[in-house]
Amino acid sequence: MTAHVPHGTAASRVTDRPGDASPFALGLLLRRAHWHAAAVMEEALRPFGIELRHFAVLIVLVDRGPTVQRDLAAATGSDKAGIMRVVDDLERKGLAVRKTVPGDRRVRAVEITPQGLELFDAAHVAATPLAERLVAELGPGEPEQLTDLLTRFAYPAGGEA
Repeated sequence: MTAHVPHGTAASRVTDRPGDASPFALGLLLRRAHWHAAAVMEEALRPFGIELRHFAVLIVLVDRGPTVQRDLAAATGSDKAGIMRVVDDLERKGLAVRKTVPGDRRVRAVEITPQGLELFDAAHVAATPLAERLVAELGPGEPEQLTDLLTRFAYPAGGEA
């Protein structure tokens, strides 16, 4: 399949190098930034025996309290099978439990355990120096500026979170 490019218009050859002016440049740059940040956060979580996908679920549980699996999947960008595997892992490690939802015994809500909350807090302490290293190349005020820009990009006014 080929796309039609109007005569006299040269298609930009997309790269992920700084200064790329293609329409894909921002997405590719965000992907590269995500990979870098995820690698740093995985390093922070490794001593705790969990991965970023596990921690993403713990974040939702701390923020929302007991949450049904379909809502966990939506909140973490996972699918049903993926979220079931993550919750299975968290249960095996004693970090979360599934409990029946009053009024519907078929539905299970996932809840963080005291051990999970303890790990959550300890992971934040361990991640602090790594997070500082992540933004070490930025100047004064730039980490805050980057956070503000990314927040506005990820959560546009009037848009969905």
